[in-house]
Amino acid sequence: MQYLVNVIDSRSNSGTAEEMIAIDAFNDKLRAGGNWVFAAGLADPGASTVVDGRGDEPVFTDGPFLEAKEWAAGFWIIDAPDLDAALALMSEGSKACNRRLEVRPLLWE
Repeated sequence: MQYLVNVIDSRSNSGTAEEMIAIDAFNDKLRAGGNWVFAAGLADPGASTVVDGRGDEPVFTDGPFLEAKEWAAGFWIIDAPDLDAALALMSEGSKACNRRLEVRPLLWE
């Protein structure tokens, strides 16, 4: 099963050099264990655009769809046999990036 793991932060581009080294090592562990699918950082929410195409004409709004103190600053998509395995892996990921993480199953499988 695959999981989306959101990295929760209140700042953009906040990773320290030490955190980046730890994240790279954790990513290598995910690859070696066959759990790696994809990962990336995200731009600041202020750089986002909300698109609402439900009406006759699409409406484009600058900024995030939700104002919040914290947001998804990056993400992993991982493959794990079950939620317990995903949570065990990402407890290490949380330590590596020094951030809280949100783990959510992907429903498209």
